[in-house]
Amino acid sequence: MDRREVLKLLAVSSALPAIPNEWMATFRAIHAGLGKGPALKILNAHQDATVTAMAELILPQTGTPGAKAVRVNEFIERIVAEWYSDEDRARFLAGLAGVDARTQNLFKKNFVDVSPEQQSEILRALGDEMTLATEALAKAPRGYRGADPEPEDNFYFMFRQLTLTGYFTSEAGFTQQLREEIIPGRFDGCVPIETSTASKSS
Repeated sequence: MDRREVLKLLAVSSALPAIPNEWMATFRAIHAGLGKGPALKILNAHQDATVTAMAELILPQTGTPGAKAVRVNEFIERIVAEWYSDEDRARFLAGLAGVDARTQNLFKKNFVDVSPEQQSEILRALGDEMTLATEALAKAPRGYRGADPEPEDNFYFMFRQLTLTGYFTSEAGFTQQLREEIIPGRFDGCVPIETSTASKSS
């Protein structure tokens, strides 16, 4: 399994229902393992709180659980610690520090210490920058399976990718938001072979 290609495929949430069962099983196993062993391998408590707040803003709790409720922050930490290359891990951590730097510049506080409205302002700015980066790549050669090229070096793109992946491969996100079953559909072994019957009679 090429982990980098898996993460690229899952960057767009609409791709999630069609992912191969083996990939879904891998992500489900990560979710099942959360809470076992050391809680944090790469992030410190402040970084984890920042990840939690950002993810919850992207996928807040409404009528269904939000990112925090399904432990997306822990999923992200596990992926960054165990799946990312050293280069991507360093880029992610630098981007996370950049969120605090940006918030300090505007509001003189860290991201987790400002109001939800101010946090949303920061994420909107990050999202706008991601959009600009995407548009700058619009004329680049098409990438994975003919998909548009994606701004992989952009921190918010990385973060959004991880958040969507973590949420929609959790049990609650998959069953309640995507309205799919974690277990593959049933096998009906006694279905009448109507097609064969019809072909004989024609």
